Amino acid sequence: MLVQDLRTPALVVDAGAFERNRTTMSAALPGDRLRPHVKAFKSTALARELATAGHRGFCGATLRELHGLVDAGLGDDLLLANETVDEAHLREVVASGGRITIAVDSEETIEVAARAGVREVLIDVNVGMPRCGCRPENAGRLADRARQAGLEVRGVMGYEGHLMTADLTSKAELVAASMELLQQAHAEVGGDIVSGGGTGTYAINRWCTEIQAGSYLLMDTHYGASEVPFEQALHLLTTVVSVDRAGGWAVADGGLKALGMDHGDPSIDDAKVWFCSDEHTTFGPADGAPLPHVGDRVRIVPAHVDPTVAYHEQLHVVSGDEVVDVWPVDLRGW
Repeated sequence: MLVQDLRTPALVVDAGAFERNRTTMSAALPGDRLRPHVKAFKSTALARELATAGHRGFCGATLRELHGLVDAGLGDDLLLANETVDEAHLREVVASGGRITIAVDSEETIEVAARAGVREVLIDVNVGMPRCGCRPENAGRLADRARQAGLEVRGVMGYEGHLMTADLTSKAELVAASMELLQQAHAEVGGDIVSGGGTGTYAINRWCTEIQAGSYLLMDTHYGASEVPFEQALHLLTTVVSVDRAGGWAVADGGLKALGMDHGDPSIDDAKVWFCSDEHTTFGPADGAPLPHVGDRVRIVPAHVDPTVAYHEQLHVVSGDEVVDVWPVDLRGW
């Protein structure tokens, strides 16, 4: 199949850019120094590409992601990097046969894990992002409670997500401060693992034993503005369905239902996006650029890769004008 034959809107992955991104990160974080986060791409076919590169341990945001990885034969060492109180679903995932570790940050989540048959946990520590995670001073107590419940505590987890795209002049200092909190907790908790980090901090986070990066493979405008050494590999392929030459705008057939918008508008080369509506993106040409014609193909760069991928069923891997592979987005849902 040729790219021009794809029905739009469709997600396309540039094979060369993807491979360069994978190689760059694998060189920086070889083997189990990287625990790829599947929430960014939600595809076992893509995860298998990473396993081939030596990254056999994965983390996920949902139980659905972990269950799918086990079913795909990629369950060697999986981390649910989120709290859950869905005991029935957790029990199903544990029974599926993979090695499952989950994050816990309270007595309630510890009790759910123990009842569901989980054997291993990480104590999730709040290192500055107001989301999940216990206070650092409570980590030791929770580790003791987990061991009393029969769980093995493998270590700690702390996600400095609020710093992924921080200003470069202060990022290193801010990450160090967050990781100091995690190190304090780790001293009380014990274990071999200090898990955290992501695409935006992987190069400067020297405290974590494993980095939970995922967006680097496909990229988006949010991370693209943070000077990380990764290329934009993912685009939403669209078709121009309307042009108003007097008004100076064109309309492509992909909008809010095909693009994650929480990080702002997407972008188009040589154009300015005016706004996105349910099924459309309205845009005007940049200075000096011509308006496209009805039927022309336009590639849109998403602002946030994770929710964008979750809207779609397939990733079309392309090399030049040819579709060379199709990766099902088979880890969607919860």
